[in-house]
Amino acid sequence: MALIRKVYREFTGADIYNACRLCLGTDSKWLGNRTLHSCVAEAIVGGVSFVQLRTRNMSTLDAIRRARSLIPVCRIANVPLVIANDMEAAKATGVDGVHIDRPGVSCAEVRRDLGRDVIVGVSVKTPEQAREAEDSGASYLICGPLLAGREDGPDDLVPLDVARQVASEVDIPVVGMGGVNTGNVSELSGLGLSGVASVSAILAAPDIEMAARDLACEVDAYIRSERII
Repeated sequence: MALIRKVYREFTGADIYNACRLCLGTDSKWLGNRTLHSCVAEAIVGGVSFVQLRTRNMSTLDAIRRARSLIPVCRIANVPLVIANDMEAAKATGVDGVHIDRPGVSCAEVRRDLGRDVIVGVSVKTPEQAREAEDSGASYLICGPLLAGREDGPDDLVPLDVARQVASEVDIPVVGMGGVNTGNVSELSGLGLSGVASVSAILAAPDIEMAARDLACEVDAYIRSERII
């Protein structure tokens, strides 16, 4: 693509750490008749601090269109917005970065192509993957699935002791994902996570703002407890 824009601002390491508190992954199948823009806006009002535009089965053009609809609300709230896997869409829109959650896209490649100012996240399942991602320039990691969610079976889960190892062996934020909701955040106690990521626990709720607020309160309590341990 010919059109390449710089990111709006550079988030510091401390900014990213704080933003990783409650991450929202988008998925249109949970929206019903609601728009993606309105749902993300409600989630941010409720306490979401990081947004990942997931691009499964989505063309680059669709990713660009959706990212452009989300950029204003994320920037007003100073919430980082990243696009999953699609570097061309990231370049065309000037979002804050890219999240890598599938084979064939390397952290080092994204960092070389998009530069040092962008946020680069990587999904990992093992301490070895975590160390490799950090060495390649990752800004944060997502580890999971940790708890059985609507789409996760027992064989898909990352053992909690492995997640604890991941968090202890890197110096960048580690976010837990997969099945996390207000009723089970306490099951992550002692893992040393910087925050959690959610999709359906927020987007499938009839009141997205309230769902995000309730989950944010549980996550804040979890983070406080982790700092005491």
